[in-house]
Amino acid sequence: MILLVLGIALWVAAHVFKRVAPERRAAMGNAGRGVVTAVILVGLGLIILGYRSADFIAVWSPPGFLVHVNNLLMLIAIFVFGMSATTGRLRGKMRHPQLTAVKIWAVAHLLVNGDLASIILFGSMLAWAVLEVVLINRNEVWERPAPGPAKKDIVLVVITLVMFVLIAAVHSWLGVSPFGA
Repeated sequence: MILLVLGIALWVAAHVFKRVAPERRAAMGNAGRGVVTAVILVGLGLIILGYRSADFIAVWSPPGFLVHVNNLLMLIAIFVFGMSATTGRLRGKMRHPQLTAVKIWAVAHLLVNGDLASIILFGSMLAWAVLEVVLINRNEVWERPAPGPAKKDIVLVVITLVMFVLIAAVHSWLGVSPFGA
């Protein structure tokens, strides 16, 4: 569990560094990007190792129907995440689509995982995404981009469905059934 917590701490620290110490980050120049990226990758590696090696400590038992709620939320999270890259009509409808997607992803996984390691992981990712939105909104003015052609949104829907299938396949390959037992 220590690796998991350390990984989460590195992840959060590296991501909020630019927001809480902008002068210090700016003084690092382009080299700072590499340092921050390295810290994020080390944090991610520790999160994965820590989560996979954590003892299963049951906190609550999620009811089976929540698997379906999780899958619906995951489909929405993938779509919302994709809104950050679309050049269609949906571009600019949401200020923080990637962080909103992380929040949806975290809530979805909190609903179906009742063990302590999952609560720590997904709960802290939810808290981090909320904190990041607050910090960004406090420090930056947002200029809403102009919407593009609607056909790009159709592409987003297709990509969302393909990504959902691929993510479900990876979960199955890792031995976690995304569609229940």
